[in-house]
Amino acid sequence: MIRQPGAADTPPPPVPTLNAVDPAAVDPEFVRRIPIAFARRFCVLGLAASDGVIPVVAPDLTDVAVLDAVAAQLGRAVEPVLAPRDTILAALHQAYSQQSGGAELIIDQIDAREEDTLLRSLQHDRDLLDHAAAAPVVRLVNLMLLEAVKRRASDVHVQPLEDRVQVRLRVDGVLYDYVHIPTALLDEVVSRVKVLGRMDIAEKRLPQDGRTTVCIGDRVIDLRISSLPTSFGERVVLRLLDKSARLYKLPELGMNLRDLDRFRQLIRRTHGILLVTGPTGSGKSTTLYAALQEIDSRELNVLTLEDPIEYQLSGISQTQVSNKKGLTFATGLRTVLRQDPDVIMVGEIRDEETARMAVQSALTGHLVFSTLHTNDAAGAVTRLLDLGVEPYLVASSVLAVLAQRLIRCVCPDCAHPVEIARTDIARLGLPSEVGNTAFCRGSGCPRCTQTGYYERTGIFELLVVDERVRRQIIQRAEATAIRRAAMDAGMRTLRQDALERLQSGRTTVEEVLRVTHDEEMDKEAEARTARAASE
Repeated sequence: MIRQPGAADTPPPPVPTLNAVDPAAVDPEFVRRIPIAFARRFCVLGLAASDGVIPVVAPDLTDVAVLDAVAAQLGRAVEPVLAPRDTILAALHQAYSQQSGGAELIIDQIDAREEDTLLRSLQHDRDLLDHAAAAPVVRLVNLMLLEAVKRRASDVHVQPLEDRVQVRLRVDGVLYDYVHIPTALLDEVVSRVKVLGRMDIAEKRLPQDGRTTVCIGDRVIDLRISSLPTSFGERVVLRLLDKSARLYKLPELGMNLRDLDRFRQLIRRTHGILLVTGPTGSGKSTTLYAALQEIDSRELNVLTLEDPIEYQLSGISQTQVSNKKGLTFATGLRTVLRQDPDVIMVGEIRDEETARMAVQSALTGHLVFSTLHTNDAAGAVTRLLDLGVEPYLVASSVLAVLAQRLIRCVCPDCAHPVEIARTDIARLGLPSEVGNTAFCRGSGCPRCTQTGYYERTGIFELLVVDERVRRQIIQRAEATAIRRAAMDAGMRTLRQDALERLQSGRTTVEEVLRVTHDEEMDKEAEARTARAASE
C-alpha cells in the first residue's frame, strides 16, 4: 500500500518484510524532518525513496495515523514495510547519530535578541539526538557533543580567545579545530555545560569540576567536565567516556608476540607488583582491564580500587575511590587486604603511603597491578625509590614494568606508499638500506576527516626485573643504567617498537618522532648533524 499525505484509510494489502535495515539506506530527509523522539516512540524509519515513494519500516502497521503523520511531514508518498523492532531501533540510532553536526548553522541562527532569554531556557535533555525543540544554545552544545562522538574524540575544548571562542576536539591524541563561536555566546554555552555537569552557574571566578551521563541514541556517554577562569572568560573541557565501548583483549592492544607471551606469564604469577606506566591518555587502564579479563575470577578473588571506574568487569569487585569521603588508594588498600584478595588492582600509585602498601601487599602473597606516571619503564623503578620505598623492597616486590604509548595508524582507506627521506632514516637510526622500502602515508579522506590517520595502536616497552636489574635497583642506580641492563637482557624500547610499526606501513615518521623519544639515538643524530654542519 502506498499512502499519500492525508489519504483515506484503506484495508492494508500484504506488505514487504525486512529482516535487516541498513543505516546507510535511511533517507536523509526523514532524519532531518522527523524528530528522533517521534521516530523512536512509534519505531518508524524512512528509507531511500524509490520512484518518489519513501518506504517506511515499522514493527506494526495497524496504526495508520503514524504513517499519515510521516507522509504529511515529509510531503511525500510513503510505503509501509515490516521489520523487527530491535532492528529498526538499532538502525534508527545509528542513522540519527550520523546526521550532519550543523553547529555552524545553529550559530548563525542565534541573534542578539535571543541572548537574554537563552539562559532561562537551558534544560537537561535525555538524549542528545533529540534536540529538535531545544533552545539554540542547547542544540549547539548537543551537536558539539554529537560531532565529538562521531569523530571518536576523547575531549572537547571550549577555549575563549580575544576575538572568538575556539572549540577543538582531541581525536587520537591530537587537537583539531572544530568550530568558532562568537564571544557573546560564551557565557550561555558555559552555563549550558555547567547545567549538564550539575555545577554552580553563578560561580565564574573559581575552577569547578562536574560529571554527568548523557545518551546518544543507544550509546551511554560519561562526561567529566572541568571549568577554569581565564583572562578572556571561562574555559571548559569535557572528557568523553563511551560506556558502551567494548573492552579490548590483550592480543588486540598491539603488543608483539614475544612481549605478549612474557606479559601473560607475569599476570599468572601468584605475588608481586606489575606496573604500567605512561602519560595521561596512553591506554594504561585499557591494558590493565585487558589483563584482568585474562585472570580466572571464578578461582581467584579479584578486587580493584579505581578513580573513576571506567568499565564494569564481570566477576570482579570494583571500588570507587573518593578523596572527599576519605577513601583514598592507601586507605582502600588496607580495607581490601582484609577481603582475602588474590589479585588487587590499584588505579594509581600517587604517594609514599600507597607505594608502601602496594609493596607490602605484594610481599605478603598478593598480585598487585598499578600505574605510575613516568616516561619509560626504568623511570618507574626510580620513581618508587623517590617516593621513599627502600631499594631492597622494590627489588623484591616488582616483577616487571610495562611502559606504553598510543601511536596513530595510517588510515586504511587513503593509505598510499611513499619514500622515506634519507635524513629521516638517519634521524631514526634505521639501516641505510631501508631507503628503497616503500612506507605508507594517508592522503586524507572522509573516514579519517582528512587527517590521514584512523585509530591508534599501542607501542610497548616491557622491563622484566631479573637478577641483573635487581642488583642495579639495590645499588640505587640511575634510570639509564637500569634501562641499559634491561636492554642487554633483550628489552625492546618504545622507539624500537614504533620503528617496527613504521616499517610495516602502519604509521608514519612524524608519528614516531612525535610519540617516542630515544635519548641515545637523539644524541647520535645531533652529533651527526653537528658534524655535517661543520663540514
